[in-house]
Amino acid sequence: MHIIDIAIIAVYLIGLLSFGYYFFRTNKDADDYYIGGRSIKSWHIGLSVVATDVGGGFSIGLGGLGFMIGLSGSWMLFTGLLGAWISAVFLIPKVRRLPFYRGLTTFPQIFGHLYNSKVALIAGVISAIGYFGFASSQLLAGAKLASAAIPEVNLNHALYVMGFVAVVYTFLGGLKAVIYTDTVQWIILLFGLIVIGIPLGYTAVGGWSAIQEHLPAAHLRLDNISIVQFVNWAVTIIPIWFVGMTLYQRIYASRSEREARKAWFIAGIFEWPIMAFMGVILGMIAKVAYMEGQFIDLGFAPGDDMDPEMGLPLLLHQVLPVGFLGIMFAAYFSAILSTADSCLMASSGNIITDIIKPFTNISLSRELRLGQLVTLLLGASGVLLASFLTNVLDIMLMSYAFLVSGLFIPIVGGLFWRNASSTGAILAMVFGGSVTVILMTMSYDLPLGLDPNIFGILTAFIIFVATSLMFPSNKSKVRTE
Repeated sequence: MHIIDIAIIAVYLIGLLSFGYYFFRTNKDADDYYIGGRSIKSWHIGLSVVATDVGGGFSIGLGGLGFMIGLSGSWMLFTGLLGAWISAVFLIPKVRRLPFYRGLTTFPQIFGHLYNSKVALIAGVISAIGYFGFASSQLLAGAKLASAAIPEVNLNHALYVMGFVAVVYTFLGGLKAVIYTDTVQWIILLFGLIVIGIPLGYTAVGGWSAIQEHLPAAHLRLDNISIVQFVNWAVTIIPIWFVGMTLYQRIYASRSEREARKAWFIAGIFEWPIMAFMGVILGMIAKVAYMEGQFIDLGFAPGDDMDPEMGLPLLLHQVLPVGFLGIMFAAYFSAILSTADSCLMASSGNIITDIIKPFTNISLSRELRLGQLVTLLLGASGVLLASFLTNVLDIMLMSYAFLVSGLFIPIVGGLFWRNASSTGAILAMVFGGSVTVILMTMSYDLPLGLDPNIFGILTAFIIFVATSLMFPSNKSKVRTE
């Protein structure tokens, strides 16, 4: 990579650290640090939501899907649009109108009010672990991108640099820094894809005729996936909009219910079709470049084994001129960091508010400093974990599944079902999550190729309903209207 491109990326990363330091000086308490003072407008929230949900992991992962199956890979983010709009219509109004809403700063606190403190504690542990794993996957995505951009830098060295920047500015600035930088980062990414990445990549491979020549016809259709695959994506991704700590933080940070719902509708449109098709199209162009032999000097000849998720970074490295390469890679670093920072904030918030705070008596100012310390320690641990990981998209979907299978049924039941009970919630969390994890670790294929998460959610549902009916004295504290 040319020194000009390296300088562009360096200036961008330094700018992020400066953002973090600015908000470090302005954050006054834990409310500022974790939920942005409850005063952020819908466009900032909406862009932050989509930046967090799609981010670099899905950006790199979408490129991998485009490389492997073409346009049909875009259906993965269609489930994101469905999740965003369904939760905007049903979840946000329900949460914002809860009688205890003003005191909420985390997602598991809702369980404490709906059920009891034990349910909230278990939910906090599940959420903290899930988001810690998710943050690690984003750091790995950044390292893959950086090592492809600068071949002289190996994967682990790139991971340490990306991890340092993401952890430090998140540790310093909190949610305000995360949301406002997400807005800037997402604009940079969209500009980079629309104006630079796709046009130059398309031209470099020889345009439409080259795409038709080198790609299978199925890559150019929208039916190149099975119904089972779509169901697997839907069951993993749609429920995360009901259990995602990063999303609840943004509901709390919104100025009003109307602003929050508007933000979710904005996020859905940016997920699909905008980001979905841009991501897979770049992956398809990368496959054409690979088949044309454009990656030979990078160590990948046509027919060689290559990680599909590396196709997109290699394409950008190969076709973008000096200056544009730096801008484009800064755009992808933006997407990656916008998810990593949010996941660190979510996991940190769970540990402080849902796991530590119930057993201690600390002031808001001490809570702020302790939260910053926990964020720093989590980030360092996430970098270490990422150094042992290999596949970004698989790790992300596993983290999603872990959260969804344990928490989805209890939160929906607690908010919308009069007979929901704390005993049912606890058993659903334990058995739903356990079934999914066990099935994920088993080597044989599941019936019909269904995702383990489906069986985990079904287990949680059966246990939750049966136990709640058996122990009616432990009903949820909050009644639906």
